[in-house]
Amino acid sequence: MITAVLFDLDGTLADTAPDLGAALNRLLAEEGRKPQPYSAIRPLASHGARGLIELGFGVIPQDEQFAALRERFLALYETGLCEETALFEGIHALIEKIAARGLQWGIVTNKPARYTDPLIAQLPFPSRPGVVVSGDTVGVAKPDAKPMYFAAAQLGVDPAHCIYVGDAERDIEAGRKVGMRTVLADYGYISDNDKPHEWGADHRIAHPLDLLQHLPN
Repeated sequence: MITAVLFDLDGTLADTAPDLGAALNRLLAEEGRKPQPYSAIRPLASHGARGLIELGFGVIPQDEQFAALRERFLALYETGLCEETALFEGIHALIEKIAARGLQWGIVTNKPARYTDPLIAQLPFPSRPGVVVSGDTVGVAKPDAKPMYFAAAQLGVDPAHCIYVGDAERDIEAGRKVGMRTVLADYGYISDNDKPHEWGADHRIAHPLDLLQHLPN
């Protein structure tokens, strides 16, 4: 019996790509480079600084200049966390309906708490999440199982009684590791190079409210 619903944040609950993209393009401008189009930024938003810096600069974490670029990118992002970011259409109503059905809900994201906590505080959720696990809460991030176990424990539920909703392969992998039922948010940040049909999600949804058919009444 499902008693709790856990969500990824970026690309699942909130459309954060506009503000992430704005930070990238400010950094590119500082470096005298051309801005990246939103069409290129959006599919990589779930990959955070790593994916966006690689997009803008062709630099990966192993490269010498990556750390400095990442630090500057995150500083720029922190100044505009919630200027254009918004809940996806249907999320507000979904959270209301989850609460009305007597279910708990929470968030497990790879976003560091430094950005997660102030962002969540600014988003207009109809009720506050029962747990928030950020990428640095337990010392490891998804696809590691530890954040998932921690979230379930904080809610006082068995992982097998949770649904986890996310838009990335690591989300589905992490949920499956701990026996949660997994749901892939097809409306999220999935690129043309991704192979979501191979990720093994139990269900896929095209719109947030589609989740309701997989929850107890």
